[in-house]
This record gives sequence, C-alpha cells and structure tokens, in this order.
Amino acid sequence: MDITFEAAKDHQSPYTDVELEATFTHPASGTVVRRPAFWDGGRRWAVRFASPGPAGEWTWRTVSSVADPGLHGRTGTLTIGATDPAAASPFRRHGFWRMSPGGRSLVHADGTPALIAADTAWGLPWRATPEQARTYAADRAAKGFNAALLMSVMPDMDARGPRDRTADGGFDIAFEDLEDGGLDRLVPAYFQRLDELLGILDAHGIVPVLQPVFHGFGWKGLRAAGPVVAPASYARYCRYLVARYGASPAVWLVGADGRGDEPQIAAGGREIEAWDDYHQPTGIHYRPHGPNNASQDASWLDFQWCQTGHRGEHLPERVADMWRNLPVKAVANGEPSYEHTGGRGRAAGWWQGHEAWSNLCAGGTMGVVYGAGSLWQWVQRVDEPGQAPFFMAPGASWREALDFEGSSYVGLLRRILDGVPTADMAPDWQTCLATRGLLSPGRLFLAYSEHGGPLQFSPDAGDTVPLPYRVVDPRTGKTVTSGVRTGPLDLVEAPEGEPLVYLFFEGAHA
Repeated sequence: MDITFEAAKDHQSPYTDVELEATFTHPASGTVVRRPAFWDGGRRWAVRFASPGPAGEWTWRTVSSVADPGLHGRTGTLTIGATDPAAASPFRRHGFWRMSPGGRSLVHADGTPALIAADTAWGLPWRATPEQARTYAADRAAKGFNAALLMSVMPDMDARGPRDRTADGGFDIAFEDLEDGGLDRLVPAYFQRLDELLGILDAHGIVPVLQPVFHGFGWKGLRAAGPVVAPASYARYCRYLVARYGASPAVWLVGADGRGDEPQIAAGGREIEAWDDYHQPTGIHYRPHGPNNASQDASWLDFQWCQTGHRGEHLPERVADMWRNLPVKAVANGEPSYEHTGGRGRAAGWWQGHEAWSNLCAGGTMGVVYGAGSLWQWVQRVDEPGQAPFFMAPGASWREALDFEGSSYVGLLRRILDGVPTADMAPDWQTCLATRGLLSPGRLFLAYSEHGGPLQFSPDAGDTVPLPYRVVDPRTGKTVTSGVRTGPLDLVEAPEGEPLVYLFFEGAHA
C-alpha cells in the first residue's frame, strides 16, 4: 500500500538532504512498524506499508528532517484485511521470508518452511523491457524458480552506451553521478520503471534479491562502483531500497562479488537492519576466492553465499566449509558455473541438477541458485558487441539462454521439496551408507544419490528417520516408489544407475 505526500516547497537535493519516515501502529495488538519514505521526483514522496500480520485498523504519523508541512507531522489511518489462506501467493498466505529458528534456512513469517530457488538475471533492472520481463518471469515461474538475483543498477563506471535498453551496449541510468563513483544524483524515472519490472516478477512469485552496487566484475568488468562509493552514500541507497521495495517480498544482497570486508557492505548492512522492520534476509555473496566469512558475527548478517567460479567444476566443499563457520549463518552457492558460459557444453544439462542437489546436501540449506551465459548480463541479440566472450553463451541472447536445459532441474528441486519440512535440516553422513544426506531428527531425512540404488541405513540410525518415504527422480519430479517402512533399519529398494532423491517425513508416501 502506497501513501503519497507532496512537499510544500522545493528542496534543492531531496534525495540526499531530506529524510522522511512514517510510524505505523496497530492499537489492538501494540504492533509498531517504522517505514522509511522515498523521494519519487519533484515534490512527490511516498511510503509503502504491508501489515506484518495483524488485520484491522492501523494509525500512522510522519516525521521529517525538514520543517515542511507537506511532509512532517502528517497523520492518518488505514484498514488492513485478514490474510487470505486461499491466496495464490505463498507470501500472501504465510507472510514474508525470514530466517528459521536455527538460522540455517528460510521460513515465512508464520513459520512455514521455504527454500530459495533463484536465477541470476543480474542485468534485468537496467536492460529488460516490461515485455521481456513478462516472458522471463513466466518461464522461470513455470520451472519452479521463486527468486532472481538482480543488480539494482548498472555498476560499471567506465561503461558507455545509449540510454536505450534494447540497443547494442544500451542501458538505463539510476544515478547520473555513478560513472564518477557517486550515488547522489538519483534518477526517479529509473526507479519508476524498476517498480514496473519488479511488479511483474512479484506477480509471478519471483522475489527480487536486490544487490545495491556490485563490488566485483559487474556488467563488463569496467570498474564496478561498489568499492569506490562513499560508505555513507552506499548506506543511504540501501535505505532507499528498503523504503521503495521493502514492503514487498525481498532479499537484501548487501555485498556481491567482492571480498566481503569492503566498508560499504557493513555500512549498508547496518542501515538495512535499522530500517527493515520486516526482517527480510540480508547477506553477502562472495567472489570465487576468499575466506567467505566477513562480518560473520554481525547482527545484521543472516546469510553467506559463496561463488565457485565458471569453469564447470563441482565444488560443494566450498559450501560445506562455510556451513561450519560460527556464529551460524545460512549458506548457499550463490553462483555456480553459468550454463554454456564461454563455450557450448560447459556446466550444461543435468550438470546443473547434480550441482544443485550436491550443494544443498553439503549444507546450502538456504536453497539453490542457477545461472546461464548471455542471460545474466541480458545480452539483447546473439551478436551484440562489447560483452566479455568468456561470459557469453555462443549463439545465444538472453532469450535463447532462457531455454537452456539445466534451468529446469534447478527450479524442479524446489518443486520437489515444496511442503517438505526443510527448516534447519543439517548435513548428515552417518544415517545411511554412501549418499549425500540432510537430517532434521524425527522430522526429515533427505538423501541424494548420483547413481540411485537401494538405500541402506546405518545401525546407528535409530529412530531419527521417519518411517514414511518417497523416492523421486530429480530430473522429472516423478515418484519412483513410496511406502512406509516397518522398522528403522529397513532397506529402501530403488533402481540402480540413475540419480534419485529419497525423502523421509510424515506423509511422504501420500
């Protein structure tokens, strides 16, 4: 819900010099939600609000850093209806994502377990048209994806091109001074278009994983602004993103493709923590090399995502290593090898499915991520010049890359686990023989076998594994066999030679 305001007078630099917030109170429950407002051009401001649960009447009041009667001391009331249990969107039924009680995975606000299945559509915000976004979102939603990693701005300071999203080398501009390492001269029209694009994703159940300003390679590797901008400016922009997009489902990827200890990242993380009263997940995504543990003990940090490079190597040990870091944060491989990147056949087809299940079982229990060459940078046509050859999929623009086979397996993983009690499952190597496993004692055991075959339990398994089971082909999602074991050590028969996923939880056989 948007509430709009008009300033009574002009302000020389509204984005940098004026702060506006609104406090929403639910008198019946005492719930209080503080929301930052955002400048939307001219004298126009807006605050966006979503009820975190309580229905009924809410009151609100604004506070401004300037004595402007159009902004400061404004009051009002609004009425929010009850959550609709029949709504198509899980976020309308169960609330926004937050971290699980043990901090290892996602749950909705009402505690319903969730698993992220994200695509890397980094360039969509500043290259895609609404028509393209609809095509993209429909495809990804149909395949089971529920999130997309997005660079909120084109980050390369030395990139030049027309302000035409469909032209060779063209892109839209979010900040007029970004090419000089600044984030002060915000372009409202850019974010109005981004509103439309993210609205399209939201309508298809795709959550934006919003990265403020990239720290590593960026779009063409032409000096990303992330490590250059002033930390205070970076933090201000993080607040703006929370104001503009934080009243809808979102994930905050406060740092990406860097070391993780750049001062902008901690500044942004603290700002998000201060202003996001919905407590949506906030984390860091790293470059391929590094310890991957920056700000590990920070209260604002919820997750750490590694990156394993783009040469087609399976490296789930990177995920396993991060899973052991303390204090506990959720982990995932946020950037496995892009499919067909740099050459046809690299990381292609079932490679992506095996990678996803392997990373999940290594401890990447926040979820799985997929990427395709030519799609992440939103290449507009097959022969568009100026792109780094290594990251191009030969013979493919973003549209051809949308159809790469591997994407179907990564999205299907989430579909297979929909409704499964995945919250805070942990890697397990003791319950059964020769498989990758995840265990939540008494609630869930999940095993992935690259070559299928019977599942034999360890004598020490005890009663930690529920007796009902289902065996699934992870390439199709079809059930191979199901049933209820009579005892905790009963062998589960399954065919040899093909990948299988074994699920044990109450109701698995239904």
